[in-house]
Amino acid sequence: MALGTVVSRVTGLIRLVLQGSALGTGLVATTYNTANTVPMSLYALLIGGALNAAFVPQLVRARLEHADGGRAHEQRLLTLALCVLTVGTVAAVLAAPRIVGLYLPDSPATHQAFELAVVFARFLLPQIFFYGLSAVLGQLLNVREEFGAVTWTPVLNNLVLITLFGLYLGLLTAPHSVHDVTPAQVRLLGIGTTIGIALQALALIPYLREAGFRPRPRFDWRGVGLRKSVSSARWTLLFVLANQVALTVVTHYANAADLALPKAGVGNTAYSYAQTIWTLPQSIVTVSLVTALLPRLSRAGAEQRLDDVRAELSRALRVTGVVIVPAAFFFLLFGPQITALLFAHGVADPRPMGHMLQALALGLIPFSAQFLLLRGFYAFEDARTPFLVAVRIAAVNIALALSCHLLLPTRWAVTGMAASYGVSYGVGLLLTARRLRGRMAGRLDGKRLGRTYGKLTAAAACAGLAGSAAAHLLGPAASAPTWGPALVLVAGGAVMLVLFVLLARVLRIGELRSLPGLR
Repeated sequence: MALGTVVSRVTGLIRLVLQGSALGTGLVATTYNTANTVPMSLYALLIGGALNAAFVPQLVRARLEHADGGRAHEQRLLTLALCVLTVGTVAAVLAAPRIVGLYLPDSPATHQAFELAVVFARFLLPQIFFYGLSAVLGQLLNVREEFGAVTWTPVLNNLVLITLFGLYLGLLTAPHSVHDVTPAQVRLLGIGTTIGIALQALALIPYLREAGFRPRPRFDWRGVGLRKSVSSARWTLLFVLANQVALTVVTHYANAADLALPKAGVGNTAYSYAQTIWTLPQSIVTVSLVTALLPRLSRAGAEQRLDDVRAELSRALRVTGVVIVPAAFFFLLFGPQITALLFAHGVADPRPMGHMLQALALGLIPFSAQFLLLRGFYAFEDARTPFLVAVRIAAVNIALALSCHLLLPTRWAVTGMAASYGVSYGVGLLLTARRLRGRMAGRLDGKRLGRTYGKLTAAAACAGLAGSAAAHLLGPAASAPTWGPALVLVAGGAVMLVLFVLLARVLRIGELRSLPGLR
C-alpha cells in the first residue's frame, strides 16, 4: 500500500511540475486551479467527509452484526451515495458562476479572469460524481481490507494529466494573460482533467467485483438502520463545512494577491503547489497508515477495547513521527531550493513559493498528529467532537488569514497565511488531544509520545542545522541557476539524513526500526 502511495505521489509530483511549466503560477494558472479546487470541495461537502469517517465504522459493524455480512447495507449506502452525488453534480454545474464567485471576485477589473474560471468550472465540476464514486468504491474495498487498488488507481489519473500537460506544452502556445487563453486550450485542460478522475474511479470496479461485492440498486432506505449513518454523517458534514469555509476564505484572499500582482506568483497557485509538496510525507506515510488502521480501530471501538485503541493510536503517532518530523525541518531549511529545482521551467520566480513552503514547514507536525488523533473519535462513532474542534481551527485560520491580508504587503500576505495554517492546526492538536484523553479514560500515552517527539525534534533540528551548514560550504556553486539547487539539496539532504539516523539511534528512538532498511 505504501509503495502504491509512493508511486502515486511521485507521478503526482511529475504532473505538478509539468502543470507549473505549462501554466506558470500567475493569474492564468489561478483561474484553472480555482476551478479545479471546486469539485473536490463540493464532493467533500456533499458526501466525502461522511464516507471517510462516519460510514466506515457503520460498514464494519454491519459486516459483524448482519446475517448477510452487511451486503444489503452496503448496497443501500452505495445507492444513496450515488443518488446524492448525481443531484449534487447537476446542481453544481448549473450554479457554476455563483460557486466560482465565492473564490474569485467578479468586478470590471477582474471580469475576464472570472469568466475564464467559470468556463473551466463547467468542464471540471462533473468530477464531483467521480470523486464520490471513487471514494465509495474505495471504502467498500477498505472494509474488506483490500487496500492496494485504492492506492494504485490515482496513478492512472496522474498519467492522464502528465500526458495532458505534455501535449499542452508540445502543441499549444502558453498564454501570457487570461485574454490569450483559447477555447481549444480550455477544452483540452477541462475535458482531459475530468477524464483522469473518471478513469481513477472506474478502474476500481473490477477489483471490487473480484473482492466479492455485487452492486445492486436498493431504494429501501427506511427502517434498515441507515438513520444512524445519516446522523453520524450530519456531524461529519458540519466538520467538512467548517474546513471548507476556512478554505474558501483563504483561497479568496490568495486569489486577491494574484489579481493584484498577476505575474508575480505570490497567490493561490503558488500556495497550492507549495501545499502539495508539503503534504507529500503526510500522504505517503500518515494517510497510508490510517487507511489500514481505521477498520481495526473501528472494531476495537465497537467492542470498547480502550487499551487497544490507545495502543494503536500511540504507535501510529510514533511511527509516522519518524518521517514527519525530519521532513518538516527539511522543508523549513530547504524550501526555496526545492521549488527552484522543481519549477525551474515555466515559473518566472519560484522563490515566493519556496517561502510559502518554509512557512508551512513546521505545521506539518501538528497537522499530521491531529489527523491521526481524530480517528480515535471516529472509532467510537463520535463525529460531533471533531466538528467542534474543526470550528475552532477554522476560526483561528480565518482570523489569522484576514490579519495577513490586511496587514502584510501583497508579496508576503499569502506566505503569512501559510504560517497561519500551521498555527491553527497547532491549536487544533492541543484541543483534540485534551478531548480525546477524556474519551479514553484520562490516558492517551502522553508521556511516551512526548518523549518520542522530543527526541525526534532534537535529532531533526541538529541534523537540519548540520545539513544547512554543509550546503553553505558549497559557496558560489550553490547559487548556480541551473544545478545549484540540486547540489544544495543533495549535499544538505544527505548530511541531514545520515546525521538524523545516527542521532535517532543514539537517542534510542525504537520506532526508527519500523522504516524499511533501518531495522
